[in-house]
Amino acid sequence: MITIQEGSFLTLHYRLSEPDGVDVVNTFGGPPATLSLGAGQLAPAVEQRLIGLAEGAHETFTLAAGEAFGDRNPELVQRVSLALLHELGDADATYEVGDAVQFPTPDGTGTYAGLVREVGDGWLLFDFNHPLAGRAVAFEVQVIGIL
Repeated sequence: MITIQEGSFLTLHYRLSEPDGVDVVNTFGGPPATLSLGAGQLAPAVEQRLIGLAEGAHETFTLAAGEAFGDRNPELVQRVSLALLHELGDADATYEVGDAVQFPTPDGTGTYAGLVREVGDGWLLFDFNHPLAGRAVAFEVQVIGIL
């Protein structure tokens, strides 16, 4: 029997949901996902739950608050000058609470997102925590294939 190991290439359906049952991601209604375990496509705690599952397995796991996406870090909530945003991005951009804004990584090779939490006079308060940081999540998986 083939089981999932570190580095396995997988075809699966999965659903990640909040404690209240609201889906964050759900592939069960469409084409399955394909991924390589250990490549960072899923949170490490989620990947650990997959190791040892066999083809055809259908499981649901609950991950405690902070386990899947870490604890909320208050240092990742930061005020950014609107002038700086206009200088580095679109000078005509406007922002509202709830907007997700992409920022370049310090080395310029990638991006990360911040969520606008407050709009002040000449500044925006961004939350750079993962949206599910500090929250419990449920992960349902149906393993279709393992290579």
